[in-house]
Amino acid sequence: MEYEDFVNAVATRAKVSTDQAATLTGVTLETLADRISAGQAEDLAYQLPDRLAGHLSRPLGGEMATSFGLDEFVRRVGDRPGVDRALAGAGVRAVLTTLREAVTRDEFENAVAQLPQEFSQVIEPVGGPVAGGAAARSTQS
Repeated sequence: MEYEDFVNAVATRAKVSTDQAATLTGVTLETLADRISAGQAEDLAYQLPDRLAGHLSRPLGGEMATSFGLDEFVRRVGDRPGVDRALAGAGVRAVLTTLREAVTRDEFENAVAQLPQEFSQVIEPVGGPVAGGAAARSTQS
């Protein structure tokens, strides 16, 4: 997924401008990098465009992940410069959902496995119209 496509998908999902979506995307990915292991952040970054990958590959908290839940995650996003606190929750949801579409299923699942269960509740279900919903419906039994 290209940078512009990622940001546009976040803007559409969060119902914000592309400038706000770009800010929310960067801040959410930086916060995610604080929350998951450095190795997992690097694995995700490897599958993203450089303009997004830089937010994950920066050594924000060293090698160790910091443990915190969804409410704290959203609060940290909302406390960052340039972020409207009222948009933080919708932004986190939009970025994580778009991230799921931008990387392989295994890498996304590995990252989410490092997060509390409550995070899975804010990620939209697979199969929406953005980024190949038809592929999700093409499995046959």
